[in-house]
Amino acid sequence: MSKFLYSSFIVLCACSLPSCITIENPYPSLAPGRWQGVLKLDPVPVTADVVESEGRARFEEVTEGQLPFLFDVVYDTDTSFYIEIINGTERIRVDQIQTGVNRATAKDSIRIDFPLYESYIIALFEEDVIEGQWVVTTRDNYRVPFVAWYGRDYRFTNLRKAPVADLSGRWEATFDLESKSPFKGIGEFEQDGNHLTGTFLTETGDYRFLEGTVQADKLYLSAFDGAHAFLFEGKVLEDGSLIGTFRSGTHYQTTWEARRNPDFELADPDSLTFLTDPAQPLSFQFPNQDGELVAFDGPKLAGKVRIVQIMGTWCPNCRDETDFLREYLAENPNPDLAVVGLAFEKHRDREQSLAIIHRYHERLELPYDLLWAGYYQKEEAAKALPMLNQILSYPTMIFVDRSGRVRRIHTGFSGPATSKYEAFKADFEEYVQQLLSEKTTTF
Repeated sequence: MSKFLYSSFIVLCACSLPSCITIENPYPSLAPGRWQGVLKLDPVPVTADVVESEGRARFEEVTEGQLPFLFDVVYDTDTSFYIEIINGTERIRVDQIQTGVNRATAKDSIRIDFPLYESYIIALFEEDVIEGQWVVTTRDNYRVPFVAWYGRDYRFTNLRKAPVADLSGRWEATFDLESKSPFKGIGEFEQDGNHLTGTFLTETGDYRFLEGTVQADKLYLSAFDGAHAFLFEGKVLEDGSLIGTFRSGTHYQTTWEARRNPDFELADPDSLTFLTDPAQPLSFQFPNQDGELVAFDGPKLAGKVRIVQIMGTWCPNCRDETDFLREYLAENPNPDLAVVGLAFEKHRDREQSLAIIHRYHERLELPYDLLWAGYYQKEEAAKALPMLNQILSYPTMIFVDRSGRVRRIHTGFSGPATSKYEAFKADFEEYVQQLLSEKTTTF
């Protein structure tokens, strides 16, 4: 009988004693402490390295498509627990957990829900192993094999091969090397011995908190937050540049390369999305989380400085921006400032979408309305806001002055995992205060 299963007691009997001694098991489910989880993105094992392809180096994976992450099981009472997913300095608390006995197998089972992202882990467990699937309900038949081991406190490996280089610093990156439309990014890394943390910034957002290792001339980074599963693998070439692969779950895989360039910058995020006709005002009317119609020029918003957040409840970068806006409003209450979110969701059904938005709004305790604006595909989202040239990114933030004129549109969001975050916060506060101080709009 495992000390970590559902057994309610352990019976110790001694033949010399007239009766048995009963000792209650203090943990009714998973063992407390550190666990290593692994998502198996590729059911077919591969072993590869850098090869030559059409005159250039091409990287092939050696991880066999296994994406590791760490989590802690924490008991807040004798019988209830939550888990904390670890990505670098980030901690994600997940407390919607159900345990029981699977009737078909008579084994202990667990379900870990990520309600904001409509995904969950369903698994069986015994002793120090959990085995099951990560399921994303907004994608067709999207099930990724999952396994976790108790007591493993390393992400990729506990080896300590001497790194050939210190990768700390800023890197100019290019993704989708084999496509007709490669795109730029910035790698920001911090290395301490074998330990590697960092992120990639792109013009539409960042890849949040990545953590991993450098082993000799190989680097590995991963992140899992319930919505996205990111796996980066790379190699340090002889000239000091990097080349590698990137996976997002099982649905996306591409190649990337990077060179040190501390001066490289992406396009100005305020230049990518704009009004097709500057004289045309922003206009919309959508139902909020409670089903109430809210209009851009209605009584809740008219005459105020307005921040319009184009987002989706399924989007982790949007979650970072939402957290920022909630905290800003709490620290800077002002009746002349209004924030409203336009949520483009992965469901076409009105009631289903509103239920998801209501749950998101309630769970995050948002002090502003979230409106259901339509389906999340960018082409359809653009039709809901035809005055914009495009919806390039979730999130996108629109700054509107008191007179209802759009003054600025900020595409993407460089969140707390990036070096740009503090500068964004300072710029946001300064610009909002500027708009609030204006009695009439001047151009």
